[in-house]
Amino acid sequence: MPGAAAPRPRPHGRARAAPQERRRRVAPLAPPARAGDEPLLRGIFEIGKRSCDVVLSARRLRWSPILPESPTGDSSVALQAQEEIIEMKDVFSVKLKRRRFAGQKKGGTLLGITIFKCMNKEENKLTDCAIHFNNLSEDHCQSWFRHLKEILNGFQNRPKSLKVFVNPSSHKREATHIYYEKVAPLFKLADIKTDVTVTEYEGHALSVLKECELQAFDGVVCVGGDGSVSEVAHGLLLRAQIDAGKDTDHVSKPVRAPVPLGVIPAGTTNILAHTLYGIKHVVTATLHIVMGHIQAVDVCTFSTPSKLLRFGFSAMFGFGARTLALAEKHRWMPSSQRKDFAFIKTLADLKPEECELSFLPLQILQEDSHEKDRKRKERTKKGSKDQWQKIQGHFLNVSIMAIPCLCSMAPRGLAPNTRLNNGSMALIVVQNTSRTEFIKHLKRYTSEQNQFNFPFVETYTVREVKVKPGLRSGPDAKENACLNAEGNYPWNIDGDLMKAASEVHVRVHPQLIDLYGVNTDDLESSKATCNCI
Repeated sequence: MPGAAAPRPRPHGRARAAPQERRRRVAPLAPPARAGDEPLLRGIFEIGKRSCDVVLSARRLRWSPILPESPTGDSSVALQAQEEIIEMKDVFSVKLKRRRFAGQKKGGTLLGITIFKCMNKEENKLTDCAIHFNNLSEDHCQSWFRHLKEILNGFQNRPKSLKVFVNPSSHKREATHIYYEKVAPLFKLADIKTDVTVTEYEGHALSVLKECELQAFDGVVCVGGDGSVSEVAHGLLLRAQIDAGKDTDHVSKPVRAPVPLGVIPAGTTNILAHTLYGIKHVVTATLHIVMGHIQAVDVCTFSTPSKLLRFGFSAMFGFGARTLALAEKHRWMPSSQRKDFAFIKTLADLKPEECELSFLPLQILQEDSHEKDRKRKERTKKGSKDQWQKIQGHFLNVSIMAIPCLCSMAPRGLAPNTRLNNGSMALIVVQNTSRTEFIKHLKRYTSEQNQFNFPFVETYTVREVKVKPGLRSGPDAKENACLNAEGNYPWNIDGDLMKAASEVHVRVHPQLIDLYGVNTDDLESSKATCNCI
């Protein structure tokens, strides 16, 4: 229009933002990379006193803060906002967050959603962490809550119902306190239903497992030491044989345990817990159960010619068994003093056991071809009798272990060359030697290597072992305080004292039970803090 002022030229550079864009900017979220990253919900929550744009997918929860635009209109500030991500596989619970008055148990003012996740800490420790997503909209929070619960319910192996055994006599009688103060709150938070039995006598858990409706549970948990865990594991596997209609006195090919077993360390020795978690830590053990981390583990059967003695993971005959037998005779002493006394007394009275060892070595073939399978089948057809090897003599200790058995005495394990589920056992034979040399051997376990580098120590990787003690007569039989009137020899099976008068046949059965835990080979550290003997 004539006379109208000419429009003012805009300065070169970035265009002015629209009014609503100028108020705040949302940092752009990274595009989905693969299946499972497609957004299911998107909304605004207050997280840590900052408004955030939150996106939920089946695999992860991610958010970025909503930032105001800088006075110059430069939106590069928004790009600097750090996107935060939670993997849904690390989340174990979601709750609606409400404000309630004292004594009020239901209802209350909705404040938002709280998500609980499992976090890794130093030295193999796990811990739980709560993150609050605040939003006052009931419909908004209920929609997010339903979607989050649906994702969590889709994870396999996470238990919804557990049968729990608590041994109140374990160690310093702390097991009951440990369970109700540290374990039960996490189970409740994860919406896991529990049926708790506080054991009253030795064998109580075994009798309950024979009768209870196991199909009603997703897993079994034992709060106690190695002896308690051994009893529960034995009970689970024995129940599996009964349900399968097998003869429980002669179990050559056992069936697998029906449900996984969880171990909460609350005893004097916690070798199985150290082997599964790399550390003795109650919260870590509990979170492995809650998260459904399952590890298949090899199990041994210990049998005499007439009956099955035990399902177990490891055993000692000789020094390790004598020490346990002596400790059991002094139950009136405090736990730590009892074990120290038994160790020193047995070491002072160090004596070898005369016995015959027969074992079937594990054949490890180096060929990687169909020829390997053909040769193995041919050997199987010919039978395995010719492969058996025999040793006879006087031995201070014989260890038979299907798992590494980590503990403070042995950071790499009492049997470092075996694994949780490689289908083999470590046979460690300590021949007769002087007390001084035997002590050197025991001390060497505390180092990282060369614990078997002694001329009197032999190690084998085996599938089966037969231990046949020599018959004693004369003064030696009278001096042996570990033999009872029937002439039974003590065995230390997973920290439980067993006695047998005749040959004991040990077989390994690959991956016979599932345990809640991980393979310690995958952990950064396996430092432990137990007293092994």
